[in-house]
Amino acid sequence: MNATATGGGMLDDSGLSGAFRIDREGIWHHEGIEVTHPGVLRNLYANLRADAGGYYLQAGPLRVPVEVDDAPFVVVRAETIPGTDVIELHLTDGSRERLRADTLTMDPRDVPHCRVKDGRFPARLSVAAWLQLAERVEPDPASGDPSLLYQGRRFVLRRAG
Repeated sequence: MNATATGGGMLDDSGLSGAFRIDREGIWHHEGIEVTHPGVLRNLYANLRADAGGYYLQAGPLRVPVEVDDAPFVVVRAETIPGTDVIELHLTDGSRERLRADTLTMDPRDVPHCRVKDGRFPARLSVAAWLQLAERVEPDPASGDPSLLYQGRRFVLRRAG
């Protein structure tokens, strides 16, 4: 293993560059092989970090790059909690969290994204999750852009580059 120091004193093992990848569907790969073991996946998600340099796994002083095709998380389901007007997101790491509607955006391909994990990471909404929100989506009267009606407010889905 050939580790080198990077900014902040962290080690970067350039020999592992490209060894980890999260594809567009949120599936982890290691050296081209899909990672399926639940314990390994929990560990990968728990150690995933992001900064201006990109995504990486932090393992002690070692910083292992992670290639991300779109977003590191995918919202696989979006459902209203019964008896409330709260939308709960189900993510690829098995976690659930409330939708922060003010973070919804549309990418250049008209694919919806939002922020998750206290705003630290982007997440792509799957087709299924987007369809589950469809009854709440309508064109904004002022701009014509899609907007989400949620908790008595209108959230225009901004275009993100």
